[in-house]
Amino acid sequence: MSSDSINQNIERTVKIKRCAAVVKGGRRFSFAAMVVAGDGNGQVGWGYGKANEVAPSVEKATKQALRSMVRVPIVDDTIPHQIKGTYGAAEVLLIPANAGTGVIAGSAVRAVCEAAGIKNILTKSFGSNNPVTLAKATIRALQNIRTREDIERLRGVQL
Repeated sequence: MSSDSINQNIERTVKIKRCAAVVKGGRRFSFAAMVVAGDGNGQVGWGYGKANEVAPSVEKATKQALRSMVRVPIVDDTIPHQIKGTYGAAEVLLIPANAGTGVIAGSAVRAVCEAAGIKNILTKSFGSNNPVTLAKATIRALQNIRTREDIERLRGVQL
């Protein structure tokens, strides 16, 4: 077996932005892409890439997302506890769900949760509905999750 078949990454393009610069000959377009990548097994990251065409910008963003992966604790295909994450004006509430619920989320939050390997979760977003800030707020919330073992170790007590 090759290492590619073992380490399959999930990559989701969250947003592609087009920017126009007016120059002497007309308009010159550039593109910015936001990509979320994960291994589907508790690791997720995001990347932002800019280029003069769509494909290179997505490629740059994917490369950055794979480099910036963080570990997410997953218990029984969901998160251990409810948590709120913020980034700028975006606020995301993540609530653990029972088996069979699925990922109840908007497109940006869904991309992050599915890339991380979370199969059952309820989410609600407040404030900004910008997909880029929502994805960042979701990753920030997932980073702050603590497992029962983490809390026991930090407090030095048995729960």
